[in-house]
Amino acid sequence: MPKIYHSSSIPIEAVATYPLPGMAIPSSLAFSPDDRLITYLHSPDRTLTQQLYAFDPQVCMARLLVTPPEGGDAEETLSLEEKLRRERARSRALGVTRYAWAKHANRLLIPLKGDIYVQDGLDAPLRLVATQGEAGPLLDPQFSPDGNYVACVQDAELYVISAEGGDSRQLTAGARGTGRTHGLAEYIAQEEMARAHGFWWSPDGRWIAFTEVDETHIPIYRIMHQGQDNTGEGAQEDHRYPFAGKANAKVRLGVIPSAGGEAVWLDLGDAEYLARVTWFPDGQLVAQVQNREQTELRLLAFDPQTGAGRVLLTETNKVWINLHNMLRPLKNGNFIWASERTGFMHLYLYDAEGTLIRPLTTGTWMVDGLEGVDENRRQVYFTATREHPTERHLYAVSLDGGEVRGITQESGTHQVILDHAGCRFIDIHCELDQAPKVTLRDLDNSTVACVIYDEADPRVPELGLRPPGLVELTSRDGETLYGALYVPDNQIFGPGPYPTIVSVYGGPHAQMVTHRWLMAADMRAQYLRSLGFLVFRLDNRGSARRGLAFEGAVKHNLGDLEVQDQVDGVRWLVEQGLADPERVGIYGWSYGGYMALMCLARAPETFKVAVAGAPVVHWDGYDTHYTERYMGTPVSNPEGYCVGSVMTHVDHIQGKLLLVHGLIDENVHFRHTARIINALIRARKPYELLLFPDERHMPRALADRVYMEERIRDFFLEHL
Repeated sequence: MPKIYHSSSIPIEAVATYPLPGMAIPSSLAFSPDDRLITYLHSPDRTLTQQLYAFDPQVCMARLLVTPPEGGDAEETLSLEEKLRRERARSRALGVTRYAWAKHANRLLIPLKGDIYVQDGLDAPLRLVATQGEAGPLLDPQFSPDGNYVACVQDAELYVISAEGGDSRQLTAGARGTGRTHGLAEYIAQEEMARAHGFWWSPDGRWIAFTEVDETHIPIYRIMHQGQDNTGEGAQEDHRYPFAGKANAKVRLGVIPSAGGEAVWLDLGDAEYLARVTWFPDGQLVAQVQNREQTELRLLAFDPQTGAGRVLLTETNKVWINLHNMLRPLKNGNFIWASERTGFMHLYLYDAEGTLIRPLTTGTWMVDGLEGVDENRRQVYFTATREHPTERHLYAVSLDGGEVRGITQESGTHQVILDHAGCRFIDIHCELDQAPKVTLRDLDNSTVACVIYDEADPRVPELGLRPPGLVELTSRDGETLYGALYVPDNQIFGPGPYPTIVSVYGGPHAQMVTHRWLMAADMRAQYLRSLGFLVFRLDNRGSARRGLAFEGAVKHNLGDLEVQDQVDGVRWLVEQGLADPERVGIYGWSYGGYMALMCLARAPETFKVAVAGAPVVHWDGYDTHYTERYMGTPVSNPEGYCVGSVMTHVDHIQGKLLLVHGLIDENVHFRHTARIINALIRARKPYELLLFPDERHMPRALADRVYMEERIRDFFLEHL
């Protein structure tokens, strides 16, 4: 079959531009404290620069609420600290990037350019409350519950500032200049635990719980800015990176009066990780802590005044424990907790002493999120996979147990935000062939009360975007796997078989094949399809939202079963007459880059071409919390680390390889690509290399992204 050289109807710039087509929708939606308004961030011109809007459900109209001074946040004006926090959050947004309502006041907090602004309701002007000055940016500002104060971290210490302005009050001391920090989440917490904060206001505003992080014992990992003209300050970054099997940050949890005073330090026992911190309504502070193996999680309850603590409950699992945000204290002292003890994440009701009262949900499906609790009506609202593993819906169940009631009816994916009164919810709904729309709905019967956002993106028809088809197949050992197919136009390219490119991530804690619009907005897949390639995506074992047995099948042996499943996916495509078995390539980023390399090396008879972006090539070079959850340590599992290393299998590579990496990637260091290059040289294997001197783990500059897409396109066109 002759090679395909076909011009695309999709401009390459569209592949690299964010927001993606159909995805420039309102974000950070929230109800005001009195539920009268719905606020959100949005860019009406479909760029990354957002502004703050307020939607009034009574008249079903939105109005601009905040236009940031001087355009708000921009990449070139962000401090290094904020840039790194944005990397952890995978945030690309500019302008107004974050805001928060006070819990019990009609007052808004808006951080901009390292400064803090406050707005008193809809019609008041935006007020500058505190500015960073020479001491550096004001990090992670948070309102007190009554909205009268703002706490933040500056230069490693915790401060409180009146929301009316004026001088700040320093609460903590002793960290500045020592390499320690007070009130900031450490790298591991932000990157792997989804814990972005290092301090927490008590419900009455009298106390602030905070972390002290000491990383001084962790060796420095230096990253040089090789592409910059300057050679002085700013030419390098020093990170305390906790490599697998090596030392973690030492984290202490303290409580300090918000008016100032001495801190009380809490005894976390022999825990390795502080995963979550939650204040209960009765004033107890509850910490979730994990052992290093992540097979045990304890809920520890403390008296903040005395520091006295007790174990509320202990969760254990031989596979591993996935962290979640589904601990919910109730007014009567009981609490709701989520566990995968049955192999699937479900909700459980406990009493104040940590004794199980009853399970609230059961079944061979997963609870995704605890969305709200109406204690007066005794209703618990949650999202789950009960309809299908590729979908997400909203459900309700009584605190007394009983039947689960489905609320959302339309197929696809529903992301929801409940109001404070338990009457309405915001529904961000999309399907495979329908871009997200945002509506306000009634919780009792899901009827639409108001359309908040439902604007057609003209780029969708202009680019001729067609959703992929979802497929179901069976692996060689009988496991059901879900995939997605982007089939070329048979009017142009015929019925197949086609040169095929597998789009892969493949790692645990993620799901790529879903019934949502983001699948249709995968612009690289759409672009490659328009060139005549069949693009295929498959969630192999190890992927999320299928139960712990499905996800945990890869424990201590990464890069093996995942490759087998991807090979089975290609075999299925060949059997269907869709894929040309001699012309199969693969691409992926991060874990997907690792998978692209492993597929090329461990299944050379199947995969002929690979593009590996920011790949992990040996797990001893990645961080503790992620790596050790799945692989143990290099000492406890030396065979797994050896077999799971790409470098072990380099001799088997036969196909064409393109390596892509950003030189200032502080997550998957360029060291990974350098190590695989050394192995390739020793094995005398050819490769191509694409480097971006000024990019981190997530390429941000449009010019860099366009160039990257051109090179990836040309590589596949040349070799497939």
